[in-house]
Amino acid sequence: MSTTPRPESAVTPEASRAAWRQVREYLNRSRFELTRAAVADRPPGEFAPGGRVLARRHWIPATPVPLERVRLRWREETPAAPIDGSGAELDAVRARRDDGTPYTFYADAVRDLARPRLFENRGCYRLLEVGEDATAPTLTFGRGRYFDVINVCEAAAHEYAAAALAAPGRRSAMNPSATPFRTAIGDPTDLDRRPVITAVSTLVIRHDRQTGQAEFLLHWRDPAKVASGGGLFQVMPVGMFQASHDAPWNEANDFDLWRAVVRELSEELLGGSEDYGSDTAPIDYDTWPFNRALDAARAAGTLRVYWLGLGMDPLTLVTDMLTVAVFDAELFDATFEWIVSTNDEGHRVQLEDGTGQAVGIPFTAEQVERLTGREPMQPAGAALLQLAWQHREVLLDG
Repeated sequence: MSTTPRPESAVTPEASRAAWRQVREYLNRSRFELTRAAVADRPPGEFAPGGRVLARRHWIPATPVPLERVRLRWREETPAAPIDGSGAELDAVRARRDDGTPYTFYADAVRDLARPRLFENRGCYRLLEVGEDATAPTLTFGRGRYFDVINVCEAAAHEYAAAALAAPGRRSAMNPSATPFRTAIGDPTDLDRRPVITAVSTLVIRHDRQTGQAEFLLHWRDPAKVASGGGLFQVMPVGMFQASHDAPWNEANDFDLWRAVVRELSEELLGGSEDYGSDTAPIDYDTWPFNRALDAARAAGTLRVYWLGLGMDPLTLVTDMLTVAVFDAELFDATFEWIVSTNDEGHRVQLEDGTGQAVGIPFTAEQVERLTGREPMQPAGAALLQLAWQHREVLLDG
């Protein structure tokens, strides 16, 4: 029987915090193994093709959709969600403050007990509805906050990790008595049940039309820098779908998937600042040289951007929108001549190819199978790689 201390049985606030930290550390070093267990806990029919992310059938199109065909709608009145992470279902894994009161929200505990480098409760676009037509996706959004992800998704992962620690050797930690919060959430794909804040995950492919060779960018997320998904490989760039600043004029100006991708390309690949001066005025995308150059490349066909759907991590329930940006080699080399190796969230992964010229990982069956089948890769990135490989002819010949 496990002797792992749990906050509900801890006799002092210090003991409750020690137990919380123990689970948090176990979660961060064991995300891959816990995710595999969480996958095994759910019926195969709940997953997108490839079996890595949870998705409803119409969330994944049968073929890649050009990003410009994805329509976004805004709902001014955002309804409250029944599950926000403040309920009694999480009492068993809550740490306590010095005065003995429990942390109401998981984000508050993370801030005080395990704060990562990036941890700011910025406004985000909350996903409210996904249209039934996968060939012409329509996504409806309202207002949310980044800590909605921490208070629900990371809290659910923490609860799952605590259950796994308390029952070592069991194939599954998923049962109603051990995971009451996850049980209360119910169907993770029910967008009315909890606030669903989405990330935009983009697989960047460099394609040499002359040789036919392609490579993609791969990221390792540093758990000391990020609050979610640390210790795992992921595509890059990835960022929350949110405005560039909480100033009100940015909400409408930045409510665009392509603009979100452009900002992340600048920040993660070139080391650009996240400060766009939009605290005083909205970004003028039409005059921003980087955006203008990429818009021109899209118009010329040397950059093609596609929507491959969206899905949810089976462990954390984090939601990712899956996109692919295919750059002709000449465009990529000119645009990212000064590509960075390390950024605020981790570092870019490279394979030694003997030439010193490779910037990423070969886009081959061998590498896709290795990363999605044997390496600790974030489910959204694994799903995106699998879908991209499945649709490689469309993506590379478009």
